[in-house]
Amino acid sequence: MSEQKIDGGKRTWIIASGCAGAVGAGFVAVPFISSFQPSERARAAGAPVEVDISGIKPGEKLTVEWRGKPVWVLKRTPEMLDLLTKHDAVLTDPESREDQQPDYIKGPTRSIKPEVLVAVGVCTHLGCSPTLKKEIGAASDMGAEWPGGYYCPCHNSRFDLSARVFKGSPAPKNLVIPPHRYANDTVVVIGEDTKGA
Repeated sequence: MSEQKIDGGKRTWIIASGCAGAVGAGFVAVPFISSFQPSERARAAGAPVEVDISGIKPGEKLTVEWRGKPVWVLKRTPEMLDLLTKHDAVLTDPESREDQQPDYIKGPTRSIKPEVLVAVGVCTHLGCSPTLKKEIGAASDMGAEWPGGYYCPCHNSRFDLSARVFKGSPAPKNLVIPPHRYANDTVVVIGEDTKGA
């Protein structure tokens, strides 16, 4: 067995060089690994949107953007809700049997909370954005029988206050209800359903 003298200076230099190399490799790897993640733009395009609805008064509508589309949040009054069950005969799909909403959206309100409608504001005919015509009857300039709703001026499609299409409209289906959930009493999360997916 031979005895060798250990050079402490050389050992320190080797350890320091190895550590510096590892740190350098880490800096090089981070941009490479992060390039596999979706871009900020891609994340924003599909990311859920949180909406504070505490400031919306009954009868008012707020519009937000989700996945590049307008999404309406309408706080309906008791009078608006009362009218929803009185015009089924003039609707194309009053029970929303066509798959235009998540499974947990049921009934004439097409909403989780009856007073809050969350709907994608894009007409199912050619993709225009309808406008809210919440006044009823002659006051609306939509005719004496108008129960309030949305009107698409591009081709005269009409939807009620639950975004259900009226018969005779060019639009073939009700407006889309996006997946959504409530984070609390005043915040709705659009783009995430009740399971958090």
